[in-house]
Amino acid sequence: MAAIRILTGSVFGGALLTARRLRQELEADGHTVTVLEEPSVSDITDNEDALLVCTSTTGQGEVPPNLLPLYVDLREQLPQQPGRPFGIIVLGDSSYGDSFCGAGDLMEEALLETGASKQGETLRIDALETMEPEAEAVPWARAWASQL
Repeated sequence: MAAIRILTGSVFGGALLTARRLRQELEADGHTVTVLEEPSVSDITDNEDALLVCTSTTGQGEVPPNLLPLYVDLREQLPQQPGRPFGIIVLGDSSYGDSFCGAGDLMEEALLETGASKQGETLRIDALETMEPEAEAVPWARAWASQL
């Protein structure tokens, strides 16, 4: 089983609640899971755990304030993470058009620049279609974790 660090970005708590549910379900499957509510670069450079970003999108496709310091540091410091597996779950609202789920795209780009390796397709959860994001996130995360 895998060790997984869930990097959360949440404004109103939806992504954090989803991340906590993912931890519960993935631990039941035998994985070791850490949920980071205020993730920093040191949270990812002192281990080799797989990374799972679970974030909402704020403003015009931006990274939430609690995930922003990590995003900025990834872009500025480029801590090399060659081949490190990561996945993206992003919550958004498709009524925002082009900025829909933009935080996920930004985090993906930042992690790819460090040499990390994206596993699977990004899960984009639309608030206009899904009232309980964990209903979509749990099966996706189980499938993602099984590939690690």
